[in-house]
Amino acid sequence: MNQWEVVIGIETHAQLATVSKIFSGAATAFGAEPNTQASAIDLAFPGVLPVLNRQAVECAIRFGLAIDAQVAAKSIFARKNYFYPDLPKGYQISQFDLPVVQGGALTVQVGSGEQAYEKTIRLTRAHLEEDAGKSLHEDFHGKSGIDLNRAGTPLLEIVTEPDMRSADEAVAYARALHALVRWIGICDGNMQEGSFRCDANVSVRRPGAPLGTRREIKNLNSFRYLKEAIEYEIRWQIETLEDGGSIQQATVLFDPDSGETRMMRSKEDAHDYRYFPDPDLLPLTIGDDWIARVRGELPELPAQKRQRFMADFGLSAYDATTLTASQEIADYFEATVDAAGAGAAKPCANWVMVDLAARLNKDGLEFTQAPVTPAQLGGLVARIVDQTISNNIGKKVFEALWTGEGPSADAIIDAQGLKQITDSGAIASLVDEVLAANAANVAEYRAGKEKAFNALVGQVMKAAKGKANPQQVNALLKAKLDA
Repeated sequence: MNQWEVVIGIETHAQLATVSKIFSGAATAFGAEPNTQASAIDLAFPGVLPVLNRQAVECAIRFGLAIDAQVAAKSIFARKNYFYPDLPKGYQISQFDLPVVQGGALTVQVGSGEQAYEKTIRLTRAHLEEDAGKSLHEDFHGKSGIDLNRAGTPLLEIVTEPDMRSADEAVAYARALHALVRWIGICDGNMQEGSFRCDANVSVRRPGAPLGTRREIKNLNSFRYLKEAIEYEIRWQIETLEDGGSIQQATVLFDPDSGETRMMRSKEDAHDYRYFPDPDLLPLTIGDDWIARVRGELPELPAQKRQRFMADFGLSAYDATTLTASQEIADYFEATVDAAGAGAAKPCANWVMVDLAARLNKDGLEFTQAPVTPAQLGGLVARIVDQTISNNIGKKVFEALWTGEGPSADAIIDAQGLKQITDSGAIASLVDEVLAANAANVAEYRAGKEKAFNALVGQVMKAAKGKANPQQVNALLKAKLDA
C-alpha cells in the first residue's frame, strides 16, 4: 500500500427540502404509493413545459454561500440524454457548462486523538438537476416495475476535486457535507430514503505519476458502506495492477453482503450524453440582492461554531467537531453549558458526547427526543463540578432524570440523600475501619502491590455507600498507608 497513492473524488446527490418538484407542482413526500406523485410534466406528456422551482434555487444559493463558493449570476439548464426505463423523457434536465455554484471548499476533521488532522477538500461545482424514477425488481414475477414518484425531485449534485487520499478522508468529508446540508436546512439527509447518496471515484497511482484510471462506485447510502466500498476498490485496483492487469474506466456497484464491488457498465464521458441547452428553460439569473438576502438568513455555520467552541470553551478540535455534527447536538450542548455555567463546558461536553449519546443510541432516540433536557443535564453537571456529588453518583442521578424520578438533579439528590461526604473526619474514620478490617490488603500494598490500594479504595467507597469524595479518600488512605 505504501508504494501506491490513492486518489478519491466524491459526487453527492442531495435531495433538496422543497415540498414540490423542481419543474412541476407534484409533491416530493417519501413513501407514497407508486406513481401517485407524478404529474404530466414528470411523465413527459407532449406539450408540457417545465417551470423552475424558486425554492430549489434558493437552496443552491444557501449551499454556495455556506462553502464560500461563487454563486453564478447566470447559469444554464441542459438536457443530458440517456435512455433508461425510469427516465420518461429520455433525457434529464441538469446543468453542465454553467452550474449555479462554482468552486468553494469544505474543511474536515479526519480521525481523533493525537492522529487527528484537518483536511481541506476543494469543491468543483454544485449544480441543480432533476432525479430519475426508480426501477423495482421485486415481487413482479420476473418482471420489473417503474415508480415515477421520484422523477423530477430536485437534487443538488455536489462534486469535489480529487483531493482525498484515503477512505477515512472520504468518510470525513461525506459526514461533514451531510452535517452542513442539514444544518443550513436544504436537505433532510435521510440516507435510508435516498435523500443523501454518494458516488465515489477511486483510482490509484504510483507517487508522482499521472492520475490513474478511475472507477465510480455508485449510490452509496451509508458512511459504513462508503468506507468499505472504497477500501475494497483500492485493494482490488492495486492487486490488478500488480498482477500485470489494467484498469478500465467503469461504473461499479457495491454489494454490502459480499463486501465487493462489481462492474455495472463502462463509464460514460460527457460527450456520450450529448448535452445541449434546454430550449424550454430560460437562463437562470440570480441578482446580488437575492444573494444578500439569503446570506443574511444563514445561521452560524458548523465551521464558525466549531472555532467558537474551541476559543470560548477551550475544547479540543475533536470535541468541537463532534459537538457540531448537527445543529441539534450543538444546540443541546450550548443550552447545557448555559445551565451549568461556562466554566463547566468541558464536563458538559463529556456528558453530552459520552453518557447522553450512549443512552440515546441504546434507546434509538435523537437528541431532540432526549427525556433529559439541557437544563436538567446542566444542573447535574453543576453539582458534580461543585463536588456536591461525585461523577459516579452523577450517573445514578442521570438515570433517575432519564426515567422521570424527579424534576431536577437537586431534587433527586435531596430526595435520595446523595450528597457527597466531604468531611475529612468522617472519611478518616471510614478509612481507619477499612484498614483495620483488611489487614491482608494493607500488607500487600506495603509489599509493593499497587492493586491492593485500589481494593482498599473500593472498600472505603462501599462503606460510604459511594458518597465519599474520591479525591479525599485516595489522599487520606495513601497518607495512612505510607505513614
